[in-house]
Amino acid sequence: MSHYPDNFLWGVATAGHQNEGNNKHSDIWFLENVQPTLFSEPSGRACEAYDRYESDLDQVAQLGLNAFRFSIEWARIEPERGTVISKELDHYEAVVDAALERGLAPLATFNHFAAPHWFSAAGSWLAKDSAQLFAEQVDRVMQRVGDRLTAAVTINEPNLEQLLQAGGKLPPEAETIKRQMLQAAAQAAGTDTYYASNVIPSNVQGEFQEAFTVAHRMAKSAIKAQRSDLPVGISIAIGDDRAVPGGEARRDARRAAVYDHWLEVARDDDFIGVQNYESFLHGPDGEIQQEGLLNGMGSAVDPTALAGAVRYAHEVSGVPVLVTEHGIQIDDDKIRAEFIPQSLAALEQQIAAGTPVLGYCHWTLMDNFEWIFGYGPKLGLLEVDRQTLERTPKPSAKAYAQVVAQARAVAVAQG
Repeated sequence: MSHYPDNFLWGVATAGHQNEGNNKHSDIWFLENVQPTLFSEPSGRACEAYDRYESDLDQVAQLGLNAFRFSIEWARIEPERGTVISKELDHYEAVVDAALERGLAPLATFNHFAAPHWFSAAGSWLAKDSAQLFAEQVDRVMQRVGDRLTAAVTINEPNLEQLLQAGGKLPPEAETIKRQMLQAAAQAAGTDTYYASNVIPSNVQGEFQEAFTVAHRMAKSAIKAQRSDLPVGISIAIGDDRAVPGGEARRDARRAAVYDHWLEVARDDDFIGVQNYESFLHGPDGEIQQEGLLNGMGSAVDPTALAGAVRYAHEVSGVPVLVTEHGIQIDDDKIRAEFIPQSLAALEQQIAAGTPVLGYCHWTLMDNFEWIFGYGPKLGLLEVDRQTLERTPKPSAKAYAQVVAQARAVAVAQG
């Protein structure tokens, strides 16, 4: 018996800047090329997915999936303020149509970290007109492809910086380099400040949270104005936080600082996007390092983490969950090939327990540009030759496909 409904979304998640290549008018591109920079290397041509999207979608379809999450890059569509490039809207319309032709439900993300350079040079999300500018971008995209989308994510991981800071995932010197990079970027751009969504200094994270909240709500209004029935949500980075006796207060403090604001915002949305990669164990004196095999993020390989994060997200938000990202950073793909089925088995049990889950998107389709860490981290189902950019399915791709095939077959048989 399968607890996955027959309309469950089985997909992969991707992001424009990380895959498409040559996103030259974006703030991230600008930051990659200033000195000093926190980015270990520039994104450059990335995986050239901008030109290879049809063959990439063929690979997704061959896995037996029925959904494809991707981002629509604002910097391509509006490279200069007020200048809208119609051929870029044509491109994303072609991506949506190509997905549909292959039986893949298009799940669009309207901001996956990267924004136009001019936007970030003018104050980024802290500028008074930032939410309005974002809503205008959302509106123009909705006018073009909104009738064919299956779901919409407004903003990707607006709480990422809080999670990284709370978990101590970046060395102390990273904050110093970040500030120096942003100062150099502002000077190079001829402005007072320069920010980007995934390199936010610690002293303005509260201001960004407020600005992201306003932007999310305005973007949702713009989406609903075009199509009231389209499910809309925001995606957040969320770990599975647990506690040993005496560690409950620290666990709850982490949840309050990193997740709860967005879970409460999501109460007014159609779903909450969950993006999970880790579990955290809290004790009376702080976080406890879990024993066993570690992933590339330095935390335990834990196939039960996703189910725990999904459970908590629904408990607080009260809305259905869409797993917009889940995966594992690890070089040994044999571990990934075991991790995916185990994680999905635990997720299925959570669904059986009554938690509504709309779908699951694995991060990511192919090894790609992982922001400040460059091309080192491996999270893809497909290996990418960095010279030829040829994609080669890994064993984990087959493992995921097998789980999906079985789940879909049982769901159909159950009627």
